[in-house]
Amino acid sequence: MRCIIVDDEPIARRGIEKLAAAVPSLEVVGSFESADAAGRFMADHEVDLVFLDIQMPGVSGVEFAATIPRTTLVIFTTAFSQYAVESYEVDAVDYLLKPIEPERFRRAVEKAASYHALLLAEEHSGESSRVENDFIFIKSDRRFFKVAFKEILFIEGLKDYVIIQTDTRRLITHLTLKAIHELLPAGVFLRANRSYIVNKDRVESFSTSDVFIGPYEIGLGNLYRDAFLKALTEK
Repeated sequence: MRCIIVDDEPIARRGIEKLAAAVPSLEVVGSFESADAAGRFMADHEVDLVFLDIQMPGVSGVEFAATIPRTTLVIFTTAFSQYAVESYEVDAVDYLLKPIEPERFRRAVEKAASYHALLLAEEHSGESSRVENDFIFIKSDRRFFKVAFKEILFIEGLKDYVIIQTDTRRLITHLTLKAIHELLPAGVFLRANRSYIVNKDRVESFSTSDVFIGPYEIGLGNLYRDAFLKALTEK
């Protein structure tokens, strides 16, 4: 994947360059100290992935992420954990806290690579879905897949697509998060934040800020927290 680094701190940029150099699937094609400089580069060059700081002079990382084309993925890199939920608002693939551990960096890149491959496969397959009593047919990669509601762990919004995570597979289809939410059983599938819908029956544990399903941790957005926790705890 062709990637760029956007961070106003030179030391932080060099650190990410070093991490990226250890990942064979990454090709760093640019490193920039501001969102404006990165935007000018992206206007003339194809970029698959952006490692993006949040707190920068001028245009912030969150503001810049909102302008990035849907075919380009974003991984936030920041020293401030309070921006984690905000990153969901702009469909970020992952959120890395500085100082970034190599293994955590690698996992984020693997996730981005997986999503990038899904986007490429789904780009021309069209939009289609059909609901039955206890399952939904999802068109993904030019095929229709039967997905039982009980198998769905969560659904993630990514650009103009949704990613359906089950116990055994991950499917992507050209559909908005709002549209698929309307197709799912009410009261079972709950909005956790602007980018995630969670199957409450698959939640293993939770706090006032996060829900946990197997190895997955999903943050609760301020707008959805109270309703989510109420639905999760009511009989």
